[in-house]
Amino acid sequence: MLALANKTIVSLRKSASSLSGLEDEVLYGMRVEILSTCPSKDADDNSQWCHVRTHYRYEGYCRIDELITEASTTSNHSANLVAKFESGNVKIIMQPYADILSEPRVQGICLQSIPRGGRIRVIGAVPEKEGWMEVALVDGRIGYTKEKYIGEYYSEAFTTDEDIFRKRVVEMAKLYLGTQYRWGGKSPLGIDCSGMTSMSYMLCGVMIYRDASIQEGFPVKEIPYENKKPGDLLYFPGHIAMYMGDDMYIHSTGHNGSDGVVINSLNPEHELYREDLIKSLKCVVRFTVVKFAQNQ
Repeated sequence: MLALANKTIVSLRKSASSLSGLEDEVLYGMRVEILSTCPSKDADDNSQWCHVRTHYRYEGYCRIDELITEASTTSNHSANLVAKFESGNVKIIMQPYADILSEPRVQGICLQSIPRGGRIRVIGAVPEKEGWMEVALVDGRIGYTKEKYIGEYYSEAFTTDEDIFRKRVVEMAKLYLGTQYRWGGKSPLGIDCSGMTSMSYMLCGVMIYRDASIQEGFPVKEIPYENKKPGDLLYFPGHIAMYMGDDMYIHSTGHNGSDGVVINSLNPEHELYREDLIKSLKCVVRFTVVKFAQNQ
């Protein structure tokens, strides 16, 4: 059964317990597949939990009441909410966080806050309210937000020009600069290393595995270190970073003194060089999209 996140951030945990470790986060409006349901493992929690798989094949457990499922319908029972949302003009939020308001003015009541990468369904521009858009939430409620907060949702690579793609994926990573490190996180509230790299690619329409390892079925391959280009990925034991060019790379690190998304250097002579990481560099990985094959 398909479902959509109906909360600003839905935490995916290792087991059906609020005390279990955080594996991943599903941002508002993102799609998951419910694999099974189960009761909570917490004695004081009577809620139903579910085992889910994300559209990028990551799995975890969350409360089922934080999702809109295919069984959910509109108030008049005329349409499945998941199908209605997915068949509409789906866009994403590009602002770190955007409020969906009850009316097209800043004094409106906040119906829902959505982080960068969260999805909404756009209905259209608001007449006589320049800069405002009417949007639909996954539960069918109608709200309003600023047009400049909304970006395109790409289900595949947004361009066939490799150089343009590389430039944008690095720009997307830089949007998270200064974000605190959060194990399992992938929002502007907190993000980990693979959260940052996977979100940067996702915002460009390419799905890579949300982990610091190469997995079959994802468009990545190992390349020689000397062939690296901006947007390529640097793999370390349990860690991943994105190469930016000119010996610089960006990553989310819990390293004391950094504690979040920062830029470091591969050059031993540079003040931002981190010897502890470079000594453990395992490989350089490149995305491989068929449309870009002639440029690889």
